[in-house]
Amino acid sequence: MIIETENLSKMYENNKGCKDINISVSQGEIYGFLGPNGAGKSTFIKTIVGLLFPTSGSAQVLGKPIGDMNARKKIGYLPELFKYQEWMTGLDLLSFHSSLYKLNKKTSSAKIEEVLEIVNLKGAEKNKIGTYSKGMQQRIGIASALLCDPELLFLDEPTSALDPIGRKEVRDIMLKLKSMDKTVFLNSHLLSEVEMICDSAAIISKGKIVKQGKINDLLKGNTVLDIHVENINNEILNKLKKIDKHVTFDGKNIKMHVKENNEIHEIASLIISSGGKLYGLTPHRNSLEDLFIKLVEGGQN
Repeated sequence: MIIETENLSKMYENNKGCKDINISVSQGEIYGFLGPNGAGKSTFIKTIVGLLFPTSGSAQVLGKPIGDMNARKKIGYLPELFKYQEWMTGLDLLSFHSSLYKLNKKTSSAKIEEVLEIVNLKGAEKNKIGTYSKGMQQRIGIASALLCDPELLFLDEPTSALDPIGRKEVRDIMLKLKSMDKTVFLNSHLLSEVEMICDSAAIISKGKIVKQGKINDLLKGNTVLDIHVENINNEILNKLKKIDKHVTFDGKNIKMHVKENNEIHEIASLIISSGGKLYGLTPHRNSLEDLFIKLVEGGQN
């Protein structure tokens, strides 16, 4: 595992922070860490990368305890709401960060060319950062975090202030990094973004994990069927209630939930073979946002 935590906690005096976090992140995946503002997402990242000391618990990052210097050399990190000097050019910024990584001149030049290509800023590196759009500023920040050729990249709310085009550009970069077998840990409250690109996710609320797993597994059992029918009798309804006891019928339309996709075919066959007339069947898969609201606002787990 690239990241593995065991009851990791970082609590402040006001009882804010993150508590008893247990997650596992595999190599080469994009992992979403979701939660409302103030849920403890940034605190968790800062603890994992070694900027904060944990209150209790433990964690392994790249097979080493958090804070290990050899592991930290293989980690890239872009914090939320970063800001670079507007008078610097993109090239100035990358050159400065290369010096912080202690890259020699030849290696630095090659790495700068490589990361500019990855973030699609080739040709704009000599422009001042103050002239960059928000999306370009975000991408030059990601480029800076990639100079050390990290195995693991932490991005804290990288798309929250961007327009749709900017968000897509950052999503494309994350998918490109995944294709290079790099692991991306994404802090976000933009659930549609996470649903589109993440392999796994954890939802944190009030400092604690309330749900986690593969994206497809998290959304299992959240498919609603709208079925337009005629000739439905009690016998058919009783059979459908064995699949979903909360099935509803208004005389023309059936609404019910299914846990597995193969149940959709079973339901259609059941209605027709029992004498009912099936005119339409539309599945609606609930989104990650639906699950998030249910867990965070409803307090369910």
